[in-house]
Amino acid sequence: MPIRRLPEGTVNRIAAGEVVERPASVVKELIENALDAGAKSISVGIASGGKTEIAVADDGHGMDAGDLALAVERHATSKLPDDDLFAIQTLGFRGEALPSIGSVSRLTVTSRADAAEEAFEITVDAGSVGTVTPAAIPRGTRVTVADLFRATPARLKFLKSDRAESMAVSQTIRELAMAHPRTAFKLQIDGHTRLDLRVPAAPDGARDNRLRAVMGDAFADNAVDVNYERGTIRVSGLASLPTVNRANTRAQYLFVNGRVVRDRVLYGALRGAYQGLIAHDRQPMVALYIDVAMRDVDINVHPAKTEVRFRDPQTVRSAIVAGVRAALREEGPRPATTMADQTLRRARAAPWLHFDRPTEAPPASRLPSAPPVPDAPYLRHPARKTEGVRDEPAAGAGHAGPETDVPLASVPEPPLGRARTQLHRMFIVSETTDGLILVDQHAAHERIVLESIKASLDKGEPQSQMLLTPEVVRLEPAAAEVLNHRAEELQSLGLVLTAGGDGAIAVHATPAILGHVAVTDLLQDLADELLEHSTAGTLRDRIEQVCSTMACHGSVRAGRVLTVTEMDALLRDMEKTPNSGQCNHGRPTFVELKRADLERLFGRR
Repeated sequence: MPIRRLPEGTVNRIAAGEVVERPASVVKELIENALDAGAKSISVGIASGGKTEIAVADDGHGMDAGDLALAVERHATSKLPDDDLFAIQTLGFRGEALPSIGSVSRLTVTSRADAAEEAFEITVDAGSVGTVTPAAIPRGTRVTVADLFRATPARLKFLKSDRAESMAVSQTIRELAMAHPRTAFKLQIDGHTRLDLRVPAAPDGARDNRLRAVMGDAFADNAVDVNYERGTIRVSGLASLPTVNRANTRAQYLFVNGRVVRDRVLYGALRGAYQGLIAHDRQPMVALYIDVAMRDVDINVHPAKTEVRFRDPQTVRSAIVAGVRAALREEGPRPATTMADQTLRRARAAPWLHFDRPTEAPPASRLPSAPPVPDAPYLRHPARKTEGVRDEPAAGAGHAGPETDVPLASVPEPPLGRARTQLHRMFIVSETTDGLILVDQHAAHERIVLESIKASLDKGEPQSQMLLTPEVVRLEPAAAEVLNHRAEELQSLGLVLTAGGDGAIAVHATPAILGHVAVTDLLQDLADELLEHSTAGTLRDRIEQVCSTMACHGSVRAGRVLTVTEMDALLRDMEKTPNSGQCNHGRPTFVELKRADLERLFGRR
């Protein structure tokens, strides 16, 4: 078959297939044009999910008759003044959006330039371009797209329901609104206002207000400020506390030089930043703004302009990891405000709790049965540590300490309060001035040990505890081989071992921070960890995974009886340990209940 040139209409429809995937992509292109025109207010209206009508109006600079005629021609643009594709300072630059949209719909563009006395209008119907005619419109531009994909009905069949397409349009506008917080956005769906994002009078707080309006109060109240610079790279925005997370990446918003992007390098950096702070199957919530030099990022990668390519992706990744980790580390121990609400919801879900009828006693058959009393009491109330009070566990389960305690107001209140008792040899109860804190002693100490190991590793001062005689452990051949292969890395952490034959490993020293440790269990867990992650992540990532496993073996176990001094010491160590709000597996180390939460729990509020 001979080679031939395709008709211009077919070429335009092929280009439209790259740019115009669904109504949301049309809205994205038109809003980006409005933003490039300096718009401070953008209104969007759609009908039938955008299939029958899309209207985008802005108060930007507008166009005169000559520019309007060129705007609907392919590869005509005002956004490349120097024809330099490596110094693009606008959101759009290809000059394909309007002609591509016009080739698969009925496109009408009405615009009035700054200081112009009249407006002009042009129509493109399924690729057929009309003439420029006078029109009436205030300053700015209005673009109407009717009967999308009328020229390609096969594409129309692949669109989703009106509701799904409307949700996609709404999500697109939310993302662009977060990227440009100093622009007002309004969305109407089938004549009803669904989104109205205004700009606050004080421009300094525009971004935080916009993120709160789009992502919700729960995110804004449980996020840390990220503000980090490395060379020409700046990372800013909000990142959630590790205990506030989602099952997927839908709540991760990334912006590069004001552009909404979805980039593997950036998503990988987020995983690295939260490694050891969040469970492997959970995802943090973030809204991060990455600013880089124009020549260090290529945005001319994908027709939809949602992917970018960095000149030095590793430096960008390192900046994101360092910035997020620094923000989380500086925050100190801070419980998520949502955790108290979750605790109360779970308590209210108990079948025997009925706050709507507080005066009615629950039937005896629905009351929780009392736990059996063990030989050794697991519910302990040690005396408060005050002058003249012995530091030892109380013998009785109901004794709360002497009545001559020092009043709470007479001593400074630590952030995590003061230990009052230990429950089930597993949880520490700490009293604060306005509530209480429940601490998982194993999870909390696990984080403390991990951060201690990492600190000594960063200083190059791993402390080893030599064994009187080497302890020989026999493992499966694959496990022994991976430990032998990583022996140098393990020695940098204070674990000294040598390999023998038939899967034998001789352990000569263990990390001093771990104290007395079950060597066989430690080696088996380390081998399992290394076998699972031996080909993934950087060397530093693998070392941190090994550190996490070591910390788990060296921490206070559930079931260990603690004295008041030990409990208070654990609380004080948590207060000065980075990321102490969650253990190495991403679970919370403590939950705070304010006095108001307790009153709600008992129906007093």
